[in-house]
Amino acid sequence: MLGWALTFLIIALIAAALGFGGIAGASAGIAQILFVVFLILFVIAMVARAVRGKPPV
Repeated sequence: MLGWALTFLIIALIAAALGFGGIAGASAGIAQILFVVFLILFVIAMVARAVRGKPPV
């Protein structure tokens, strides 16, 4: 999921450099949403691992 966020971020940067404002804005928005989802899933995974008694890596 982090890979998708980075991909959309790169697409947004390229589109912004070429002057495609709408595509750049949409891609940046998608990248932000995916990054937040990734962070939430990461925190849930770390909490679940701690609850099971395994130390965080």
